[in-house]
Amino acid sequence: MAHILLVEDDKSIVTNLTEFLQNEGFSITSVDGQGKALALLEESAANFDLILLDVSLAEGNGFAVCRAAKSTTNLPIIFLTASGDEYSVVTGLDLGADDYISKPFRPRELVSRIHNILRRYGKANTLLEYKNLSADVVKATVRKDGQEITLSALEYRLLLYFLNNQGIVLSRAKLLEALWDIAGEFVNDNTLTVYIKRLREKIEEDPQNPLLIKTVRGLGYKMGD
Repeated sequence: MAHILLVEDDKSIVTNLTEFLQNEGFSITSVDGQGKALALLEESAANFDLILLDVSLAEGNGFAVCRAAKSTTNLPIIFLTASGDEYSVVTGLDLGADDYISKPFRPRELVSRIHNILRRYGKANTLLEYKNLSADVVKATVRKDGQEITLSALEYRLLLYFLNNQGIVLSRAKLLEALWDIAGEFVNDNTLTVYIKRLREKIEEDPQNPLLIKTVRGLGYKMGD
């Protein structure tokens, strides 16, 4: 699991982005200012695999963090910039940043950029596994007992959500939220029931008695103990 340092002082962005990236299989540590980021990197830079770095911080700025990180570590850095802020983009890249993405950004585009950079640095953890299932998040392929199986986009997203939250009871509301994010439109409760059924038919040995995605009566579903 890749560990990302998020340096951002907008609390809503931190909350939403942390939850999204955790659901994608990343571990997140966040700080809200230049001083805290520099202190954390000095203490434990080796614990991180990548930095997501906002240019404008209430305390200090992202450029100082980038300069310090690149002078002492080889951590990849993605700058979060205001839309159309060409100066910040150029300055960040000149300081050694590996990429940038403009706000407001699409979370899935950010995840794709993170995976690309981690692969480039040899830090990518691309395989999610549970029992006889495996999902390669870069190739977007799923295998059951070593054989590739075909899933729709929503089925694949649903499976990734379970794989990234093994051992956790997931409510129907949480699962609906995960499906809505990839579909880009409202997904209702009936649709969720249909996709749980379809996914089970493809991954379970006996879909009527599921052992991979279990129903927790009155609470939701769970993969793993």
